[in-house]
Amino acid sequence: MKNLFTLFTLVCLVLGAVSGQKCGCKRGECCSKFGFCGNDDAHCGTNCWAGPCKRRNKVKVGDIVSDGFFNGIVASQRPRGCPGKGFYSRARFLLAMASYPTFGTIGSVDDSKREIAAFFAHVAHETGSLCFIEENGGQSKPYCDQTYSKWPCAANKHYYGRGPLKLTWNYNYGAAGRAIGFNVLKNPELVATNALISIKASIWFWMENCHGTFISGKGFGATIRAINSAECDGKRTAQVSSRVKYYEDYCKLFQVNPGPNLRC
Repeated sequence: MKNLFTLFTLVCLVLGAVSGQKCGCKRGECCSKFGFCGNDDAHCGTNCWAGPCKRRNKVKVGDIVSDGFFNGIVASQRPRGCPGKGFYSRARFLLAMASYPTFGTIGSVDDSKREIAAFFAHVAHETGSLCFIEENGGQSKPYCDQTYSKWPCAANKHYYGRGPLKLTWNYNYGAAGRAIGFNVLKNPELVATNALISIKASIWFWMENCHGTFISGKGFGATIRAINSAECDGKRTAQVSSRVKYYEDYCKLFQVNPGPNLRC
């Protein structure tokens, strides 16, 4: 019975955001990056964010995120007893990514490789190569912005960085939870204890804040600004350099040019 429940939970997680994650579109409609549904070029063309986008290629994300690539990230872990071991896995990443069919499938094959390299560059930086699940010292930081009345903070809950991209702030937990079908605003600890929810929440953040910017050609630097603008404009150059180094390394592995505008 427990195994059946687990299987049902996984299926719900995968299917919950497949169609119209951002717009709530009907099946078969495209969701534009501006948040509207339709079937014409304005929705399914250049501005398509989810659904049957015309710009999607035939790339299989799992072919790029190979065992060798994923295990290479894990192999670079330094500390012993990493909490991320046994939590993050290639299979879970691919299962979560299946909920977002436009992730890594827009544009040319090289465009796909660059987006996947960019996503995992930030993941490697934020988690210490998939070692850490929670923000170091985050338990003392509530990250509750009460001006977002739509996403009120739950009593005695803190919204510090958790998961592959260190999801932070109550408004991100609230919106991510609605998109993936789990109330992580009320139960933020799920982003650190349920691996699939954790990964899906970070992919949601990427698709919501970085995907459109990146595929439009603004470069890797724009994704740094979207994830942590406090590092930009010369404020934390070492942190920016770390992210860029991961990105360049992964692009080299994928045999693709990283493109311009690498820093923010």
